[in-house]
Amino acid sequence: MTDEKKLEPLGWPLIRLALVIMVGGVTPLIDTTVVNVALHTIGGDFGVGASAVQWVTTAYLLTMAVTVPVTTWASDRFGAKRLWLIGLALFLVGSGLCAVAWSFGALVAFRALQGVGGGLMLPVMQTILVRAAGPSRVGRVLTVVMLVATIAPIAGPLVGGIIVTSASWRWVFVINLPLCIAAAALAAVYVPREHPQRDKRLDLLGVLLLAIGTTALLYALSNAASGGADAGVRVWTPLVAGILLIGSFVAWSLRLGERAAIPVRLFAQRSFGSATSVLFLTGVALYGALFLIPLYFQQERGMTALAAGAILALQGIGSLLTRWVGGVVDRIGARLITIVGVVLCAIATVPFALATGHTSYLLLGAALIVRGGALSAVNIAISAGAFAGLSRAEVPAGSAVVRLVQQLGGSAGTAILATVVAGFVLTAQPLAGFHAAFLVSIWLTIVALVPCLTMPTSKRVHRPTGARAAS
Repeated sequence: MTDEKKLEPLGWPLIRLALVIMVGGVTPLIDTTVVNVALHTIGGDFGVGASAVQWVTTAYLLTMAVTVPVTTWASDRFGAKRLWLIGLALFLVGSGLCAVAWSFGALVAFRALQGVGGGLMLPVMQTILVRAAGPSRVGRVLTVVMLVATIAPIAGPLVGGIIVTSASWRWVFVINLPLCIAAAALAAVYVPREHPQRDKRLDLLGVLLLAIGTTALLYALSNAASGGADAGVRVWTPLVAGILLIGSFVAWSLRLGERAAIPVRLFAQRSFGSATSVLFLTGVALYGALFLIPLYFQQERGMTALAAGAILALQGIGSLLTRWVGGVVDRIGARLITIVGVVLCAIATVPFALATGHTSYLLLGAALIVRGGALSAVNIAISAGAFAGLSRAEVPAGSAVVRLVQQLGGSAGTAILATVVAGFVLTAQPLAGFHAAFLVSIWLTIVALVPCLTMPTSKRVHRPTGARAAS
């Protein structure tokens, strides 16, 4: 019994690999928080409102999501290290083009290119680390990653606020360039090379069905508040098309089995299916609120971008308080931590749904700290718990699915909450729009409790890989 509880040490090579990977992995995370603080200024510069400016975020998250299915094939076909370097290169080029964007349409297009790079990087980062760590160390190595990743929600809003206040918003993209260059140089030396599988084939039809289907659904959601005579074309047509395409993707994936771009059969595993359901809904809560909160403080409370960024950074500070979660997950599993984290996240969002022009900044700041800590704990626990029942060969596909559902949740959350706010702006009630959007975020977070309750109580309930393979 004593040997079962004794945890294998991480070791310096694994810690070094995690830190090297995070130099690049933190770049798209910082980019999201930096750009969110700049959205109000970007919208004003190009003369677009909240319903349009949300596409700066949605296009980025959407292309990240639709790129993810390719990574399962590409990481095997080219090797994880090479794919990591390709992702860094695309993110570098996309960032540079965003910095010189000459129109709002060009900016959205270049953000989409950035999203392709990020969509390659983030699942591959997880694949590299999960494979290197093994089942007994995955929770703790993800804690190292999350500890470094707290730089993003803390530094990102502050850096974004400083840039927007003292210089052009274009510099929020320029700061990505040195990070990408440094990450590529370190990865070339320290990331181990894997043997590519030259005979691996891409499920192109599955990728296209998923990409076009999710794009159609998000387009419908983003236009839900527009109304008008063309609502059928802008909302209902893409909504129905998206549902049909996603349904076709599921059927196609089940037919192909292991050869599918995203093996739907993975969701049949209790721990994995529950974990990914929670990740989708917490993705809605996380990214949707990251879009809303800076806009709320700037539009309704009259804050500067720097002040709004400083308050948003409190959410990152909260994530530091849950850096111990990974070790606990390695011992007891993810269920209890996930349930508590989801409940705390919902409670901590309530002050924003009820806030008036006189609500204490101290209360809102404390809520952001609790919210950041709760979401961090949930993400660590779920990310570790999702891989508990997967074999080494299933890790790339699992990494792709985990990243895909979280990014789709983020895209959907941003589109839904922006649509709610925009609907109230049309009736000259912007504050009521923010209240309604935060209430929607709370209810979607509460819904996440349903899959939480279906998660296994302990990691040891899963059969070992060998037993599963034998069966």
